[in-house]
Amino acid sequence: MRSAAVVVFPGALVPVAPVPAKEDVGTDRSAPITINETIGLASVMYSEDSAGRRALSRSVGVISPAAMAGMRSAEVVELLARVPVFSTLEVEHLERIADLAVPRAFEPGQVVFREGDASDTCYMVRSGRARATREHSGGRIITLATFGPGDIFGELALFEDERRSATIEAIEQTSVVAVLGPDMRRLMIEYPGISARLVVALGRRLRETNERLSRQSFQTVQSRVAVVLSELVAQERVDQSDDGADVTVTATQADLAQLAGSSRESASRFLAVLERAGVISQGRGRLVVHDSEALKQYVF
Repeated sequence: MRSAAVVVFPGALVPVAPVPAKEDVGTDRSAPITINETIGLASVMYSEDSAGRRALSRSVGVISPAAMAGMRSAEVVELLARVPVFSTLEVEHLERIADLAVPRAFEPGQVVFREGDASDTCYMVRSGRARATREHSGGRIITLATFGPGDIFGELALFEDERRSATIEAIEQTSVVAVLGPDMRRLMIEYPGISARLVVALGRRLRETNERLSRQSFQTVQSRVAVVLSELVAQERVDQSDDGADVTVTATQADLAQLAGSSRESASRFLAVLERAGVISQGRGRLVVHDSEALKQYVF
């Protein structure tokens, strides 16, 4: 398989010359692209098999000139150190991964990848918000998780090329860095210590997921919604210095209900209780948390 980039202009696709298969393209995949300050460009990855057949990815991420120029290696290392999966790695290893990272930007409502797409890239959120959704028979769409600064999604692409299990969509203007799975796997072969530490980190995430599922099995709806709200507040406060300030959470009542594993009606009734108590105030598609400490009183 060979990979190359495609530059997307309004109304046209202009392929960049493919890189020979024998070359390592992990650190210089975007080199042939010339960024024009006045033209919005997008980067699409395509794959080419031995027969010369090409398949475009569904993931289109705008690469802004500012992102390409301003996303220094040191910034990527700092971001990776905040990602749980990479937080146990040595700085040397983080720098190696940073060399493989490519900046991407997505507009609100833009799909990063869809359920069933080929899984070849993982993403770390630098700024903004995204959510994971699944579509069930009958067209019903449920929200599985939300992602903010320092979060990672699509991380299983680091280890295998299975199909995506969910759709990821940007909720707001979102900036990420992307690392191709094949590049990461080559790095893990070169530095076995990275593999060992990643396994430990993924095991920790699996344990946390099991604990969360256990809590949802025994907690009341009020408690589950309060926990979800607290987690969303924590995400929003990653870059906020004043812990006492109001926090705006971008989520609908349906989103909160799905994340908490409850019905929309039950979640709505509890949110009304919180609003009457002055803990939150609700708006269209978002709510403001005025007293995050008070949410803990509802967790039991």
